[in-house]
Amino acid sequence: MRESGPISASRESEAWGRLLGMTTTTEPRGAITAPVGLDVDAAYQALAARDRRFDGRLWFGVTSTGVYCRPVCPAQTPKRANVRFFASPAAAVSSGFRACRRCRPDSAPGSRHWDHRGDLAARALRLIADGAVDDGGVAGLARTLHVSERHLHRTLVAEVGAGPLHLAVSRRAQTARLLIEQTALPLVDVAFAAGFSSVRQFNDVMRREFGLPPSQLRRAPAAPVAAADPALVLRLRLRPPYDARAVGGFLAARAVEGLEVHEPSSYGWTHRRVVPLAIRPAAVAVEVGADHAVVRSDADLRDTAALVHRVRRWLDLDAEPATIGAALSGDPVLAPLVADRPGLRVPTTVDPWETVVRAIVGQQVSVAGARTLLGRIVRDLGTVGVGPLTAFPSAAALADAGPDRIATIGMPGARARTVHAVARAVAAGSVDLRSGDLDEVTEALLAVPGVGPWTAAYVRLRALGDPDVLPETDLGVRHAAVALGLPTAPRELAERARAWSPWRSYAAQHLWTRPEEKP
Repeated sequence: MRESGPISASRESEAWGRLLGMTTTTEPRGAITAPVGLDVDAAYQALAARDRRFDGRLWFGVTSTGVYCRPVCPAQTPKRANVRFFASPAAAVSSGFRACRRCRPDSAPGSRHWDHRGDLAARALRLIADGAVDDGGVAGLARTLHVSERHLHRTLVAEVGAGPLHLAVSRRAQTARLLIEQTALPLVDVAFAAGFSSVRQFNDVMRREFGLPPSQLRRAPAAPVAAADPALVLRLRLRPPYDARAVGGFLAARAVEGLEVHEPSSYGWTHRRVVPLAIRPAAVAVEVGADHAVVRSDADLRDTAALVHRVRRWLDLDAEPATIGAALSGDPVLAPLVADRPGLRVPTTVDPWETVVRAIVGQQVSVAGARTLLGRIVRDLGTVGVGPLTAFPSAAALADAGPDRIATIGMPGARARTVHAVARAVAAGSVDLRSGDLDEVTEALLAVPGVGPWTAAYVRLRALGDPDVLPETDLGVRHAAVALGLPTAPRELAERARAWSPWRSYAAQHLWTRPEEKP
């Protein structure tokens, strides 16, 4: 019944606009129910076409079976009258649907749809994904966002169809299923590692989310973990294509001695580094295959969900290459670059604070020079050892060290004072890298002497994960603009780049990594 084929790239922007309520439709909704503003005709078309570009951004429940699915589910297309659309898996579960056992909607890669937004809903979703509700409950999340619990709940229900508690419980269930299927951990350990307060709660939630008790989700024994491996080995799905060579090259060129190690492996490369987590820093090794990433870590099991979230953002595993490619290919200058490298990703960070320091240290020096200075910071100011590696010093540690101590690593005095000033601001909370509005963080950084537009843009792109940033003043971007015939004046280039929104960070990555023409 799904014979209509995928939606063409030329129609995708219009289709997504209708799906997300950016344009209006006068056609009746009929028997289908959906979030406010959703064009159900376009949504049903995506469902009938099994269009992968909608995977991770749209889910549908089938009233005749009681399950909810991804748009790419291989099952027979349901009748329109039996379909309900949802903006999140948690919304489907809270409406009484359980996850489909064929398309596994709980295991689909995520989406970067919310990352370029700085409003309340987007900030709340990022915090929930990073474990804020587990740490401080819904009340703590509301305090962090400076709103009432009632207003927060109302906003999230309007945007994604589920409140903060439902979203947090869904996150715990997904973490638990990952551990059940990919490790040999006892189910009791899985329950508490995923954040459940009791085994009974764990069993009830898993039955509600997946329609099965936890014991039946482990269909086959987990593969034994080699003695040399750490306690936790996970496979994280991604959407192919994925340019692992480009990501590996980026990581290798910026590997800081003492903090991380980049080396060849059977996957092509393995990158090992320290990842700061809530309970304790962890040593993490990552490799990327064709459709998944392998993560090996000695992290405390209670940090599993946060670790998965940070690795997914760091390696950009949730990017939608078809959607991004279709948007950027509309520019004749970018189209050949996208065609040559359709799986190019934008690596971000596991530690926004570390990336802020990288940006400041990297002002007006080469990548190799910045790496040398950062290695001295880790060696001289880092105090927390994780095996043979050392964790990057915290903002509080650099604030306590003072500008003179920071300058002893060989950094110019003015730059050392900038690092110290930003460290004090981050430690005091006036620069909120975790939950702050993207624009507010940018303004707060620009208020620090020594932080200019390039540094703020780089922090927004690499540290905060904004997919819609083009550093117009960056030397590499300007060199690429000259070679490709794009405007070179920052203001004119920014105006030209407005057509690339909301994926300007990916356009910047294409410009930075474009192949140099041989004479």
